[in-house]
Amino acid sequence: MTGAPVPLWRRLTAEFLGSAFLAAVVIGSGIAAQRLSPGEVGLELVENAAATAAGLFAIILMFGPVSGGHFNPVVSFADAAFGGLSWRDAAAYLPAQVVGCIGGAVVANLMFALPAVTISAKHRASGAHFLSEVIATLGLLLVIFALARSGRGQTAPAAVGAYIGAAYWFTSSTSFATPAITIGRMFSDTFAGIAPDSVLSFIGAQIIGGALAIAIIKTLYPAITPTEAADIIVPHHGEAGQTPASAAHRNASLSADSPQGPASLTGN
Repeated sequence: MTGAPVPLWRRLTAEFLGSAFLAAVVIGSGIAAQRLSPGEVGLELVENAAATAAGLFAIILMFGPVSGGHFNPVVSFADAAFGGLSWRDAAAYLPAQVVGCIGGAVVANLMFALPAVTISAKHRASGAHFLSEVIATLGLLLVIFALARSGRGQTAPAAVGAYIGAAYWFTSSTSFATPAITIGRMFSDTFAGIAPDSVLSFIGAQIIGGALAIAIIKTLYPAITPTEAADIIVPHHGEAGQTPASAAHRNASLSADSPQGPASLTGN
């Protein structure tokens, strides 16, 4: 890899395809779970969560090196807030992500011999679901930016997949955590669907979760740099393109966030 930026059209293509695959995995595995384990809602959720966690891991690895693997407008705009992505590019990512998720929903329906579009009748709007989406989105962004800031970005695909898989269970909303997939899931009246009148509530909660996450990240990691933000979720600019000056800046900023406690056990 080189340090040259990836052209926007290639990044948008990766975000579109990654979002489509993500929606197909979430919705398709939900349909399969319903058919393989009819009436066993707990087992259906296990199957749906496991497929989503594993699929998200793989999808981030596939498309992350091109676009960063956001597939989520809240992640993209949070990245812009930290200077890792321009506001113009974040705005361009949004329709690619939303259209990709809608396309993935259509493909999932067709793969299981359903009509291409079936508007969901599953109502999910409640106070508990709203709070769940705030927490789910907040936690997702904390995972992503904490790993980038602490130099552990290589673990992000697995960590993001694991977090979403876990959040299926510790939130009552089953952790949508992204406006794009929320809109996409509206187009499938199946296990993973969401009714149109619940969509705005979920998106509002996700935006609030994103705003809270930005505030918390700035508190925990005040020296986060645009270079570090640009490398979420998967570094896609290339370490080979990092100059000695930027490397020094990164090391200095890491030291600024490190606790200045006693010497290590080695005596150094």
